[in-house]
Amino acid sequence: MTTANPSRWTLVIHGGSGSMRRGVLPEAEDAGGRAGLKAALDAGAAILSAHGSALDAVEAAVRILEDDPLFNAGRGSVFTAEGRIECDAAIMDGATLDAGAVAGVRTTRNPITLARAVMEQSPHVFLAGAGADGFARAHDIEAAEPEWFETPERRRQLEEILARPDGAFDSGMKYGTVGAVAVDMDGHIAAATSTGGLTGKKWGRVGDSPLIGAGTYADDRACAVSCTGSGEYFIRLGLAHEITARVRLAGESIEEASDELIHELGEMGGKGGVIVVSADGSGGWAFNTPGMYRGMATHDAPPEIAIYDDE
Repeated sequence: MTTANPSRWTLVIHGGSGSMRRGVLPEAEDAGGRAGLKAALDAGAAILSAHGSALDAVEAAVRILEDDPLFNAGRGSVFTAEGRIECDAAIMDGATLDAGAVAGVRTTRNPITLARAVMEQSPHVFLAGAGADGFARAHDIEAAEPEWFETPERRRQLEEILARPDGAFDSGMKYGTVGAVAVDMDGHIAAATSTGGLTGKKWGRVGDSPLIGAGTYADDRACAVSCTGSGEYFIRLGLAHEITARVRLAGESIEEASDELIHELGEMGGKGGVIVVSADGSGGWAFNTPGMYRGMATHDAPPEIAIYDDE
C-alpha cells in the first residue's frame, strides 16, 4: 500500500486487478493501460487543482476510463453469455452520504454520469435495466448504440469462454472494473466505480461495483473506497463500508483497514483490490492479485502510475 503525505488534494484511480504480470502482459496493453490511467489522473487533477470538488474529479476520471476501450467499463465492456453488454456504476458524496447507482445499462455512454444523475435528480439511489436507460434519456444524458460499446477483443473473450465444455469463468482473468476516489481542498471526499462485469455473466448478474457499501463508499468522517475484483466476495464482506467503519469507529489507518480486509478477502477465496483516500489527504491501495492498474496524484507530487505488484 502506498500512502501520500497529508496534502491539499489527492486523487487515486484504478483500472482493474487481475493476472497481469511483468513480461507476460503484452507491451501494447502495458503502454495503453498506463496512458489511460495518466489521462484519467490528468482529468481529475485538473479539477482538484482548480479548487473543484472531489465529486466532479472522480466522475471526470471515471468517464475517461469508460471511454477507453482497454478497460472493462463503458466502451470496451465485456459481453454477457447472451452476447449483450450491460454496464454498472455507482458514485457517492462523502460530505452528504448521498449516492447514486445503476445496473444493467445498455444504451448510456457514460454510466457514471447516469449514476450521478440518479443521485442528484431523482428520489432514488439505485436504478436498473431499461428503467435506468430511460431515466438517462429523460434527463438528456448522452446515449450510445449498443454497438458503440463493443470491441473485437471482448467478443473473442466471450467466444473463448463459450467454447469451453462447462462454460466456466477464467479464474485467472482480469477484473476490469474502473474507479476513482478523491479528497478536495475543502477536505470533502468522494468515490466512483464503473464496470462491465464478468465475461459470460448470466441471468442478469450484478457484482459489487454498483452496490453502495460493497464496491463503493465514501464518508467524510473516514475515507472513500472503490473496489475491483471477484464481486461476490466483496458483497459478502460489505468491503467498502467495512473499511470505512474500521477507520471511523476503530481508529484504524486506511492502510491497516485496507490490508486487513484484503487479507480477509483472500482467506475467503476472493481476489481483487481497493483504492482509498482519507480526509487528511492520505491515499493508496491494497490488492492480492499479481497486478492492478492504478495511479495516484497529489498537489505536491508527480503522478504515480503502476500495474504490477512489484511497483
